[in-house]
Amino acid sequence: MTDPFGAPTAPDVTQPAGGTAVLERPEVKPAEPGDHERFAHYVRKAKITESAVMGKPVIALCGKVWGPSRDPKNFPVCPACKEIYDGLMNPDNGQDEPA
Repeated sequence: MTDPFGAPTAPDVTQPAGGTAVLERPEVKPAEPGDHERFAHYVRKAKITESAVMGKPVIALCGKVWGPSRDPKNFPVCPACKEIYDGLMNPDNGQDEPA
């Protein structure tokens, strides 16, 4: 490249050269320290498989977001997840007797 007077100039570095692209990753919040780390959580099986293949984090019924990597059989079930799961499996609608 030359300037209007015929002198050589530096290449234009504001434009990317070649076929490069920027890959954007979704923002993942790190797991909060606390009791969530001590429990096994309820997550849909398909989401666990997707996480293992694609590396995406999962969301438990209780709201915990993380990338599963440990054997859940070694931990007790999260009480919040269990309560939500039991409520989904046995809906009560808050009525003890038929109206």
